[in-house]
Amino acid sequence: MTEITGGELLLKCLKEEGVTTIFGVLDGSYNAFLTKLDEYGMRLIAPRHEAAAAHMAEAWARIRGEPGVVVGGIGPGASNMVSGVITAYAEGSPLIVLSGQRRRSLIYPDRGGSFQNVDLVDLYRPITKFSAGVRDWRRLPEYLRRAYRVATSGRPGPAYVEIPEDVTRGVGDSDSVNVWAPMQYRAGKVSAGDAALVARAAEMLAHAERPFMHAGMGVSWSGAWDEFLALADHLAAGMTTSLGARGVVPEDHPRYFRPLNRDALEAARGEADVVLVVGARLGELDGWGRAPSWGDPASQKTIHVDADPLSIGLNRPVDLGIVGDARAVLRDLLAAVQARVAPRGEHAGWARYRELTREWEARLEEATQTEGGINTGAMVRAVRAFFPREAIFAMDGGNTSLWCANYHPIFAPRSFLYTAKFGHLGTGLPYAIGAKLAAPQRPVYLISGDGAIGFNIQELETARRHNAAIVVIVVCDRGWGMERASQLYFGMETMVECDLVAETRYDKVAEAFGCHGELVDKVEQLQPALERAVASGKPALIQVMVDVDANMTPPGLLEFGAMVYRAVD
Repeated sequence: MTEITGGELLLKCLKEEGVTTIFGVLDGSYNAFLTKLDEYGMRLIAPRHEAAAAHMAEAWARIRGEPGVVVGGIGPGASNMVSGVITAYAEGSPLIVLSGQRRRSLIYPDRGGSFQNVDLVDLYRPITKFSAGVRDWRRLPEYLRRAYRVATSGRPGPAYVEIPEDVTRGVGDSDSVNVWAPMQYRAGKVSAGDAALVARAAEMLAHAERPFMHAGMGVSWSGAWDEFLALADHLAAGMTTSLGARGVVPEDHPRYFRPLNRDALEAARGEADVVLVVGARLGELDGWGRAPSWGDPASQKTIHVDADPLSIGLNRPVDLGIVGDARAVLRDLLAAVQARVAPRGEHAGWARYRELTREWEARLEEATQTEGGINTGAMVRAVRAFFPREAIFAMDGGNTSLWCANYHPIFAPRSFLYTAKFGHLGTGLPYAIGAKLAAPQRPVYLISGDGAIGFNIQELETARRHNAAIVVIVVCDRGWGMERASQLYFGMETMVECDLVAETRYDKVAEAFGCHGELVDKVEQLQPALERAVASGKPALIQVMVDVDANMTPPGLLEFGAMVYRAVD
């Protein structure tokens, strides 16, 4: 008989899942597994706040295409983690969320007055796909298997397991429990879809005069970007992606439409006779699958492919739904289309779509002409030009994100991090750190507003401690830029709490954490500052003082507002 603690049993389970990195703030309730980390070849990345730990774990998941693991301490530790976990839930990112809990004898049922006790299982239930507490040491492997199975099936998401301290510290016979490898208890990829339905979809696409394709995050999770692009190129189809899936199509592709190129996008997608939607629910920022962003379902045929049957036809009626793995379905669909039709040429509408795109690009160019200080659009474009195509880019903020959406194209899959579904400020810095830890060989940089960077700026110390040499560019307009615009549009004569202290030196804060810091107030200073930041070999922060007035109205602000605030029946 070999006795091990519950903490070691947890590590044994995670080891079978291939886990090498756990994110979480230290807590005495799980010392029983911390003491065994080296023995199991794992490391703990301990940031300065539990929410940041969850954001880092989510970035790890999105960059590597595997569940991230995050752990929170008893009571306040697990409670702090909620905002990070709810973001992953909204984004559809698989996390294995663990936390400690007080001893079972104290809290089941709660007698009242116990220290740091809260009902964590119920707290996490609305923001996870699975939430449960371990009540018997022997069932810990079962709960971990369930968490992984649920987190990675259908639409991915977080799964939560509460482990009381007496379970973690408790001792049992390792031979009395079953720790299984993933292949022993859960399927790999879901099926390639019903062959007859794939054949019908191929017929529809082969006979389409104006085909169009739209990719969601399911394409990224499946690793299906090559198949998606090959099918679109064979059909000469137009392409869009959901905001979160940006990068699965290189955004300089001649038939791709950027998210804020609304006139051309709506014309091309609205006039399509057959649209193929892969791995997307067609949510609010996709226009709910309705006009004017899409054509009338009565005349525009829709094929919807998704691993999650609950996502098919969720917000737009479909003519053909295929439940299956995006990569497998697209592979078979491509072969079936190639067997039915030769490579297609572009239809006649493309001349007009490109003219609309040129008009949009001209408006973007005009918006970079600022007589005052640094223009945010010109700055974002310069940053994009500095970093290689495959670099990982995180963005954070209100207006800052709109400037980036316009002037920062994404060229590679799994290279873009943003809370496209939740819009959660403060994610950018922990996202960038998590991405660098997940892919240390790739350059990683963040463009953040000065309001957003304040949420988690303390994580610069985490980056320094773990040698995560990211580059952070802070767009400093000395306030909450999007709220300034909102309050002006609302007709408020006096702005309420929109201004931040103008003299704040974020670059000096970075230096105080042992990072490289610089202030830029002239556009010609930016490239040399970026070069020095990369050469420093440290985490670096460049504070860019942008024109306050120009920053308040990025191109696409009204279009974004219309997408969010437009009434829907």
